[in-house]
Amino acid sequence: MKVLLTGSEGYIGTVLQPLLRLAGHEVTRLDSLFFQGCAVTVSGDTSNIIAKDIRDLARADLIGYDAVVHLAGLSNDPLSELAHQLTWDINHRAAVFLAQTAKEAGVSQFVFSSTCSVYGYGGEDFLTENSPLNPLTVYAKSKLAAEQEIDTLADTGFFVTHLRHGTAYGASPMTRFDLVVNNFVAWSNATGKVHLKSAGNAWRPLVHVEDIGRSFVAALNPVRAQTTKRVFNIGITADNMRIIDLAEIVAEEMSASVEFGPGAEPDNRSYRVSADNALRHLPGFDPQWSVRAGIREIAQQISDNGFSVDDVEGARLGRIAHLKWLLKEGRLGPNLRWPAAKEKASLLESS
Repeated sequence: MKVLLTGSEGYIGTVLQPLLRLAGHEVTRLDSLFFQGCAVTVSGDTSNIIAKDIRDLARADLIGYDAVVHLAGLSNDPLSELAHQLTWDINHRAAVFLAQTAKEAGVSQFVFSSTCSVYGYGGEDFLTENSPLNPLTVYAKSKLAAEQEIDTLADTGFFVTHLRHGTAYGASPMTRFDLVVNNFVAWSNATGKVHLKSAGNAWRPLVHVEDIGRSFVAALNPVRAQTTKRVFNIGITADNMRIIDLAEIVAEEMSASVEFGPGAEPDNRSYRVSADNALRHLPGFDPQWSVRAGIREIAQQISDNGFSVDDVEGARLGRIAHLKWLLKEGRLGPNLRWPAAKEKASLLESS
């Protein structure tokens, strides 16, 4: 299958690429390259990268593909809070336009990277794909709006799958350290303390980045004609944890103690999510990682590269800090677009 992978150079995308190829797919990479400077492992492979903003894609860009796997977007709550309107433009409107354009171009499958944060505050009960949706942030609201509008395009010639993955963790060539497991490990490695920025009350469904990648590969398996639109929670049901309990596990694995940061307050975003439906009805999805194994993996990556707290929280590796740096330096315009084609070309050459 010929697959266009948007957001290919990000945290999930760089892990997903080899998994797709291993499954026999021909992969074309597309990315805006906002965070190319945040790479942990610099890839020498620049083949088949289209350095383009998803807001600028046209029908001609999508002709000849069997499937679009759409990861690109402003990727979490804090990042999306930087620019509400741009979050709606990129995560909602551009995603819907991409799906519409893909359908017009003859693409037969569209797999959308969504999020379990669409559940918002879910109390203590396990939530399924049929549970009420209560998105609390711009990021979550934009993802849900995209899901709902893309669903209207589904038919027997255009199969739509939404993958609502939980909170990711684990090592990648583009590891993000603004994610709770990775961040806890980074702080404990550098300071001997697991640093909580909230009261630790909230539930999170945790899932390794490689297992998220496996779910996208599974979603491309042949789809039965009667299921033109599908949604799956992606994770391991047993790996729903309160943040404070996760902190204790990281502290145990890292021989660290737990501390609360100044102003640590309860987090209203709290949800326990069942991923059992994906295990039953998404053929080929078989998650492999445990949280403890992921903690050890990310600790090894941090140790191998000598990363400090300043690295993971600052513009070197921190997504928000890096984006703010690009804006301050004038490398990105306020509309989050590169000011000139040559800027994209120079980034591509250094990737």
